[in-house]
Amino acid sequence: MSHATEPAKTAAKAILNSRPDNASWDDVQYHFYVRQQIEAGLEDDAAGRLIDTDEMQRRLIEHRVKRGKVIG
Repeated sequence: MSHATEPAKTAAKAILNSRPDNASWDDVQYHFYVRQQIEAGLEDDAAGRLIDTDEMQRRLIEHRVKRGKVIG
């Protein structure tokens, strides 16, 4: 990912070093996944692909109205 502040290998080593010696594969995989999602979010933000909560709520209401499922 181009927005990463450090190379993936460096970040992976830091994650591994931060986990206890008896960490499970699931624990390690979870922390890799979280880091990957954070990096993806930062890239989306930098590229202007994020919307705020109010806009998301507006879009959901509009979608529900179009489908005839108005709630409230």
